[in-house]
Amino acid sequence: MSLIDAVFNRRSVRSFLTDPIQSEKKSQLLNFINNLEVPFEHSVQVKLFEASGGKKLYTMFTAPKDNFAIMSETDMVSISKAGFIGELVLLYATDLGISTCWFGHYHLRTLNDLMPHMTPSENDPRWSYGKGPVDGTRVIAISPLAYHKEKGLRIIDRLQSSMMSHKRKALDELLVGKKDLSEDIYFALDLARLAPSAGNLQFWRFDVSEDEKLVRVAMPVGYKHPKWEHPNVDIGIAASHIFLGLKERGIDFSVDIKEEEGCAVWYFRL
Repeated sequence: MSLIDAVFNRRSVRSFLTDPIQSEKKSQLLNFINNLEVPFEHSVQVKLFEASGGKKLYTMFTAPKDNFAIMSETDMVSISKAGFIGELVLLYATDLGISTCWFGHYHLRTLNDLMPHMTPSENDPRWSYGKGPVDGTRVIAISPLAYHKEKGLRIIDRLQSSMMSHKRKALDELLVGKKDLSEDIYFALDLARLAPSAGNLQFWRFDVSEDEKLVRVAMPVGYKHPKWEHPNVDIGIAASHIFLGLKERGIDFSVDIKEEEGCAVWYFRL
């Protein structure tokens, strides 16, 4: 499997075996994280951490032993970059046969207990942050890293998992302006269409210039997610899929990320 294949095969999982991931796979994942190259500067940190003793970390299930945290500063652009980098790591985990699920809401006190060696400073040990930027690094989102446990999953969870992971809007619904796309651009944006999003609301929009030399990715102006305070994470996730699609097709490009009208906006210049 490649990361492109992982885009099509990855599903959000909410039921896990208690077995830790194999040490060889953990080493491969750490090597991927340490050598990951992206087309922009950033201060994003990716950390693996362990939970034990049935810790109540996630709202829907008991935490498995191995978990993942994506951390950054809390301005909109940094948060969006965290989504981009975190998604590449989770896709690689899928490539290794490891199941994952993005979580932006978790039990803060438990996370503080599990990650005391990673706190921003001795005077400010909190990992949480509000709707606006705060000083220092914060945990943007976390995910389990474990093997899928199908048996015993509640029917409602199976239905939610199926609906959240498979149902996607048509690309035409997500395009702003030009819709008659070349095969290569269509391929990249169709990968972005498959990106996970909070509540599966798929609120990103793609704007392609007439000469296809510029692809813009952002939320609709004024968009407010009903439950998720930081949808710029999801914009970064979608951008990472475009990144993979353009690389797969051998297209040269540069990336620019800006804050505009209250949200993070990604520009791919071809």
